[in-house]
Amino acid sequence: MVHILVADDDPVVREVVRRYLQRDGMTVIEAVDGPQAMAALAGSNRGGTHIDLAVLDVMMPEPDGIAICARMRTEFKSNVPIILLTALGDEDDRVLGLQAGADDYVTKPFSPRELALRVASVLRRSSQRPTADNRTLRDGAIEVRVDAQAALINGSPVDLTAREFDLLAFFLAHPRRVYTREELLEHVWGWTFGDLSTVTVHIKRLRAKLGDHHRIDTVWGRGYAWARTDPDGGGADAD
Repeated sequence: MVHILVADDDPVVREVVRRYLQRDGMTVIEAVDGPQAMAALAGSNRGGTHIDLAVLDVMMPEPDGIAICARMRTEFKSNVPIILLTALGDEDDRVLGLQAGADDYVTKPFSPRELALRVASVLRRSSQRPTADNRTLRDGAIEVRVDAQAALINGSPVDLTAREFDLLAFFLAHPRRVYTREELLEHVWGWTFGDLSTVTVHIKRLRAKLGDHHRIDTVWGRGYAWARTDPDGGGADAD
């Protein structure tokens, strides 16, 4: 059974979202504010009722959705998928949410059916992460162990969210080829729709975390490409 946390201080929003998600066979756990949402997520992280995905309102009583997202990624090291509900036209909230580690966002007012589709898409992508892929991808000081979902620089772990890890692994597995943001959204996120700024923000975060070791080139007017440092252009090793 899939458990979805829906946290919003508006009971109408919670009711509508709950009905649509239940139609898709999901169990919905509701939270009326930030403390309830944080308690549910922390409990899941510590072995309580498992939460497969969280839908968090950015504007609910503190801690708000962005603060909860950031805390789950940093303090609890949790990779539970998170979709934020943000105000229409509030670009700052959307960017801050993605920078905090959110997987996606939906702007209010929103179509409940669209939100349900986003939930299904994020869950599908999350469940497709390989568990039997024993490749090790390398370039210079960077090493990515796919089966362990581990990224290292000179042997030291790099703290990446699940989506950042997927993006890095994809780049290392497909060096030198230019991908548009639309193509990255489809290949890495598994979405054929969505805000392209999601890709832009994750690229920026990944560059920052890899520091001088990143090789993500911006190809103006086209997209992004990973420029390998090793001369033979080798790809993956199978350990």
